[in-house]
Amino acid sequence: MNRLKYTLSWIAWPGLFTICMAVAAYGFALDHPVLYFNLAYLFLIVSLYFLERFMPHEAQWLQPDGQTFANIAHTLTSKGTVQGLLLFSSVIGLADLITSVAEPGYGLFGVELWPRHWPMVVQATLGVVAAEFALYWAHRLAHEWPFLWRFHAIHHSVTKLWFVNTGRFHFIDSLVSIVLGMSVLLALGAPMEVVKWQAVITAFIGMLTHCNVEMRFGPLSWIFNTPGLHRWHHSKDLREGNKNYGENIMLWDQLFRTYFNENRRPPVDIGISEYMPPKFTHQLLWPFLSERAKRALMERSGASHASE
Repeated sequence: MNRLKYTLSWIAWPGLFTICMAVAAYGFALDHPVLYFNLAYLFLIVSLYFLERFMPHEAQWLQPDGQTFANIAHTLTSKGTVQGLLLFSSVIGLADLITSVAEPGYGLFGVELWPRHWPMVVQATLGVVAAEFALYWAHRLAHEWPFLWRFHAIHHSVTKLWFVNTGRFHFIDSLVSIVLGMSVLLALGAPMEVVKWQAVITAFIGMLTHCNVEMRFGPLSWIFNTPGLHRWHHSKDLREGNKNYGENIMLWDQLFRTYFNENRRPPVDIGISEYMPPKFTHQLLWPFLSERAKRALMERSGASHASE
């Protein structure tokens, strides 16, 4: 690796995250958070697109896997639609519903819990830590509870990681995690600005986490969910794969002893051992189908029963 790529490998993650956060903060200051979030997100997409080709972590992952349409469709129907309805819709948004029921600053418990007088940067940090507790357990249960795994398996069925499969989640999977994370904050009386900051941070880190860019992290991986940690999480070896459940930070993985980051290269052969249909519409239906219906669909698609 030449000097330019080596230098970029150290500064890419913190640099991109800092720029995106600065643009988002400017948008909040101007009272146009959605517009500037989208600008920052577009900047991140374009940056990762070129970085993945200039300095990929795995050259093998640059090859097409036939899932680009499914990845984008899942993103639009889960992270886009679900989060939009729950967070940014002023008419039917769950956030607005809970906020209207709870007295500002007191949450659902009738006790003043949230420190609204603190600087927003501190409140947003506290919001990430609080919401992360629910996100951690939602993610962990999605691996350990078979009923939830049938939805979460769609995300893990990818055979390569790159920025386009960041939002590849079944909408039920997204619904569970977003509702739990958001509800914790609103129940504690956090203002809507904190809730939106938590969503913004999750979006930026989620995109970075799935990218196929050669990066180095050092102590950053002790605190944040970095691509290096998430590559272990997608391992077929469950000793590695059932680890690193944090969405944004690794605090709860550290405390609950699910943090994993051995001093070797994560596996390039990722995915799941069970069958997952290649078509987007079939993937949406898959978790709801009976075993008989699944076998029939596999036969129609020419899949081998050995993949079960």
